[in-house]
This record gives sequence, C-alpha cells and structure tokens, in this order.
Amino acid sequence: MSDLAPYVLLLLFSVFISSVSQILLKKAAQKTYPNKIREYLNPYVVIAYSIFLLSTVLTMLALRRVPLSMQPILESTSYIYVSVLGYVLLKEPFSKRKAAGILVILLGILVYSLKF
Repeated sequence: MSDLAPYVLLLLFSVFISSVSQILLKKAAQKTYPNKIREYLNPYVVIAYSIFLLSTVLTMLALRRVPLSMQPILESTSYIYVSVLGYVLLKEPFSKRKAAGILVILLGILVYSLKF
C-alpha cells in the first residue's frame, strides 16, 4: 500500500460524508416548518452543515498528499453516492439514464486511474 492510498481513501470518505450531508439537506427541504428560524435551525440542517464542515477539513488534510489533478476525479464519485443514497434513503427512482451516467463516471475514473 503506497503512502498515497490512505490520503485517497480519506478524500473519498470526505466526498461520501459530503454526499450524506446533501441527502440530509434534501430531507429537511421536504418538510414544512412553522417559521423561518425552525426551517434553518432544525436537526437535519445543523447536522448537515456540521458534516459539510468536517468534510472540508478532511478534504484539506487529504489534499496535502493527493495530487490536485486527481481531486476532481475522486470528487466525481459524489454523483454516485448521492444517486445511490437518494434511491435507498429517499426512495427516488433510479432510471436507466442515471445508471448509464454512473457507468460513464466509473469508466472515467477507471481510465484516469490507469494513468497512476
């Protein structure tokens, strides 16, 4: 295992928890609230933005070693995470078009990773 691998895994974890945060925000947006304060200060929103903060810190730590040219490729996995989490947690439909898009993302990651 190279010394780059733990940092790549850290960046992927950061992207994953950022995706979880997006799902939490979407869940919060689907509810109605009695006032604006409750709309912005409810558990889903507070937890989601806390996770975003954690994700930002983890990304900065990971980018100490991960080449900057690799970051957008790894960041693209967020589309996969959000699609799968949306399907599992929010019961969103998973169309053939979405599956094809995920396949294209995975192929792009594979082609790029062959370079390293």
